[in-house]
Amino acid sequence: MKNLANSGLMFSSENIRILMQEDEQPKKYSRLHMIESRASFSLLFLLSPNIRLEAHDCETKFLFRKNQYILHYSSQESTAELWTENQEAIKYFQIQINYQYIFNLIDPESSRENAEILENMIRNNYIFLHKKTPPYMTVEMHMILNELISYSKKGMMQRLFVEAKIIKLLILIFEQFNEKNKLQAEPGISFVVKKFIDENYHKNIRAEDIGKLTGISQNKIRKEFKFQYKMTVADYISDLRMLKAKKMIIDKDILVKEIAIECGYEYVQNFTRAFKKKFGVSPEKLRNG
Repeated sequence: MKNLANSGLMFSSENIRILMQEDEQPKKYSRLHMIESRASFSLLFLLSPNIRLEAHDCETKFLFRKNQYILHYSSQESTAELWTENQEAIKYFQIQINYQYIFNLIDPESSRENAEILENMIRNNYIFLHKKTPPYMTVEMHMILNELISYSKKGMMQRLFVEAKIIKLLILIFEQFNEKNKLQAEPGISFVVKKFIDENYHKNIRAEDIGKLTGISQNKIRKEFKFQYKMTVADYISDLRMLKAKKMIIDKDILVKEIAIECGYEYVQNFTRAFKKKFGVSPEKLRNG
């Protein structure tokens, strides 16, 4: 998809187009008209709540929650419409990729697995995850979007950076889709726990709190989570927090104390200890070194 206007255009090349769209002055029943290009894939990340989308080519309607996304293929040029009600803003991040670029990237003739991936993309199977609702962005997806938004170099370096991040996004989507298939075949509590952590790791939660909050016994959580993900719940929470902290630490305008709170630590000493254990240096030393 691409917006009819060039407002919000962040990057454009022969194969890829990136838009960041935000309705800064939302009105009641705000609407944005969009168009899907012929033979293209569109990654659409919804960054504000309660956005409705209607794709006119297939008469499909969605209601998006905040931080949901779709990967959509359009064989022909067609129109689509985004709107919201009650004076809520419309904010989304969109990556449009032409078909031939994806075809060359996946190389479906090289293996049956690659051919199945491309077939799933063309049939729009990646739109519906988790009981036929649009999937939620993962923490890593959020971080990649932030990196794309904040990257400042131009020319060849920007093109290579953008292409590398798009490949990483596609890998994360394929992994999420495969995880969904496994869970449909054999549902387990490990997915429930992981989803809860992904959505709440930045809060001041502890591994032992999750059992109370989800209603699942701690023994079951520990056993099944470690079996499924080969790590403990506490280590997974810590890894997500440290990944976010390392991205934030380069911004010298943000106090270390503020980073600690943003990453779910009530006390800065605990944050510093965890950071040093993970990276071998203190947050201050990494920032100033």
